[in-house]
Amino acid sequence: MNRAVEVRHHLVSRQTNGGRLALSLAGAALLLMVSMPWWADAGLTRSVVEFSCYLALAAMWNLLAGYAGMVSIGQQAFLGVAAYGLFALAGHFDVDPFLAAGLCLVVPVLLAVPTYLLLRRLEGPYFAIGTWVIAEVCRLVISNTEWLGSSSGMTLRAMQQYSLEQRQMGVVWMAAIMLLLTVGGSYWLLRSRFGLALTAMRDNAVSATSQGVDVERLRFLVFLAAAIGTGLVGAVYYLSALRLSPNAGFDPNWIAIAIFIVMVGGIGTLEGPLLGAVVYFTADRLFSDYGVTYMIALGLLTLVVALYARGGLWSITGGRLGWHWFPTRWWLRSGR
Repeated sequence: MNRAVEVRHHLVSRQTNGGRLALSLAGAALLLMVSMPWWADAGLTRSVVEFSCYLALAAMWNLLAGYAGMVSIGQQAFLGVAAYGLFALAGHFDVDPFLAAGLCLVVPVLLAVPTYLLLRRLEGPYFAIGTWVIAEVCRLVISNTEWLGSSSGMTLRAMQQYSLEQRQMGVVWMAAIMLLLTVGGSYWLLRSRFGLALTAMRDNAVSATSQGVDVERLRFLVFLAAAIGTGLVGAVYYLSALRLSPNAGFDPNWIAIAIFIVMVGGIGTLEGPLLGAVVYFTADRLFSDYGVTYMIALGLLTLVVALYARGGLWSITGGRLGWHWFPTRWWLRSGR
């Protein structure tokens, strides 16, 4: 008697149907964003740029804390110094503002290297407090530097050479590039050979070291990348705002926003910051007029999520349903 033998092949793949759909939607969103100067008004363009800055800032903090295990509460230092680098290049050296937005990223690099060398032996809360001290030192130094406008700040007068339409076009295109480098760069990094090393380092640095991961080098590179990405957020945001002061550029609210977005959305995931950014941006638009009550509500929401859903909203929505918008692991699939 002949037996029918069913041969089942197993396929190893990193991409999923949900991932393909998410990438298609992300690409369409970027194309729509790039085309905004031809159909969107100034208010909508400003809102999209602001949302992009929040998302990029959260993505960088998530990479730093959620994967490299370095909890920083002083990332506003890199945001502020990059913004001041932009204003100084454009205001004092007559560099085109859009070109200066790229060149000013040298400044957070110059700050990040000695900062890491100074704080690299610190762990946990000591490292976090150290980063906050660095940010405060930067704020105080710039507040007392007359060349940078002291405490009154600076105005980006060089943008007057462009019309309103040209400014909107340049800023929204810079924001699109920022998203590609920060959010897209995080996705690419976690899918590269460094992604597994980062995950292992986050879970247990000692164990990762025993498996051959150069934890010290990888932490430095992630710290440097997060500093550059955060600096790019500062450049794009204040390129649009046209006005900068020490209290604004080094405002602790920047890191509070990043922590809220990542904690509520889901730390250590690529989908979490996107979900958290939507929640924060929507709440900010609807309830910011309530002032202190609004901030208390955001704080309580963060506390509730930290206590009862440590994986963030993504863990109780897409994560629980097995959705993978931006998969980074390998998946074993059966086929014929």
